[in-house]
Amino acid sequence: MSKISRYLQESMEEMKKVTWPSKKETYNYTLLVIGISLAVATFLGVLDFLFNMGIRDIIMQ
Repeated sequence: MSKISRYLQESMEEMKKVTWPSKKETYNYTLLVIGISLAVATFLGVLDFLFNMGIRDIIMQ
């Protein structure tokens, strides 16, 4: 049981050293992640559409 309690104690000590982001930073990072996700989804959707049209043209010929 001492290994578990030591692990928990060391974990708590490490958590005190963590620099947590502020509410504003968290909000900004969340918007950034959502924006990048939408941009990547749009980019991949356009590529998928173009490749799909290309394959359709090859098959229909």
